[in-house]
Amino acid sequence: MSTHARGVRLAAAGDVDCMVALSGAKRRAYALVQPLFWRPAPDADARQRAFFAAQLTRADVLAFVHESEGKTDGFVIATLVTAPPVYDPGGRTCVVDDFAVADPGLWDTVGRMLLETALRAARARGAVQSVLVCGQHDEPKRKILAGLGHAPASEWWVAPLPGAD
Repeated sequence: MSTHARGVRLAAAGDVDCMVALSGAKRRAYALVQPLFWRPAPDADARQRAFFAAQLTRADVLAFVHESEGKTDGFVIATLVTAPPVYDPGGRTCVVDDFAVADPGLWDTVGRMLLETALRAARARGAVQSVLVCGQHDEPKRKILAGLGHAPASEWWVAPLPGAD
């Protein structure tokens, strides 16, 4: 598999700041929709920077960025995991939580290329299913996920507990 196909390449340590910036923008947009669940920590970017840097060193992580005209405009991080012992999908699971593009209009192009690349790489490493995180309100992202054969499997419902700030 070429890691440079169509502007997609393996992520490297030098990409972490761009990845954090894209993820921070997504986090802030998501917090507008569901302020409790996605409320950013005061030091969210610093924590995410350390987390992403560590992710890039792990053997069970596949991370890719997309560049257009020398600028990073999307990234995906896929983690290969074993399904919980009560499930047997027939192989490893590719979990994609951190996945962002610079503009919602890029989901159908940049987002699709990134996800297809990550899923091909995961399949080559034994994964048989993918599990992706997507906000219920994120229609452009949901559209590409559905277009690539994904379907919702679960929902998380959120509410503050009585007396909580």
